[in-house]
Amino acid sequence: MSAEVQEIDWLTGLFAAIDAKDTPRFVDFLTEDATFRFGSAPAATGREAIAHAVGGFFDTIAGLSHTVDKVWSGSGTLMCEGDVCYTRHDGSQVTIPFADAFDMRGDKISGYRIYIDISPLYTE
Repeated sequence: MSAEVQEIDWLTGLFAAIDAKDTPRFVDFLTEDATFRFGSAPAATGREAIAHAVGGFFDTIAGLSHTVDKVWSGSGTLMCEGDVCYTRHDGSQVTIPFADAFDMRGDKISGYRIYIDISPLYTE
């Protein structure tokens, strides 16, 4: 299997966990000492702190669905961009472009940065 196919399969699994709002499965993709930053929010460090931050965000939405359009990789780094469709608790939806940068340690994320302007999710 090519490295590109493995990356796509790995990303599919990651975003399946996120889109299911499955926090325990999501943190399994992380190293114990991982750092995570979502947009302009403060960074969280360690699986427990990241699970708390991500779980808190998941509580603010009814659902989400990612579409990945492009993937780039280098030594110890993986990046992707696409769109995420958020479903609010009132049933309305908003789609927002995102870019993710991952620092990798083997097949685990040691650094996860999400570049997104999340403000449209919370505006009418």
